Amino acid sequence: MIRLGSLAGYPFEGPRVLAGWTPPAVPGVYVVMYRPDPERDRFAVIYVGHAEDLSTVGLPFRHPAAPCWIKRAGSRYAVHVATYEIPGGLEGHRTQVVDELVAVYRPQCNDRQYESSWEEHWIGSYDAPTTGPLTTGRQPDQPTGS
Repeated sequence: MIRLGSLAGYPFEGPRVLAGWTPPAVPGVYVVMYRPDPERDRFAVIYVGHAEDLSTVGLPFRHPAAPCWIKRAGSRYAVHVATYEIPGGLEGHRTQVVDELVAVYRPQCNDRQYESSWEEHWIGSYDAPTTGPLTTGRQPDQPTGS
């Protein structure tokens, strides 16, 4: 098992070598990875996707992004996969998980990328009594003035 996502919140089964793996006929999210340094047990996420039926998306290597995976990993035997079957997860939930993982890991083989940052101009700024600093400016040992 490997945990992925913000705060490592999603328990994925794997990683396992993609070559020779048979995807199950279940709905789920899948993450394609490789080891940038084969001497270490660390993985880099290079693609994230989801499907109503994992056995229909072209895994292991009939997927449209498979050439990118192989090129990035250096060999088809260096490509790994991990899967997450979301209990009761419908398409909207799977999409939300994929979008979060793409924002967190920025996988190079995904066409769509998402920013995980916040920009002030999205909703603007405002000033209210509740938006001030949390301190009063008084030093901790300073008398309150009586």
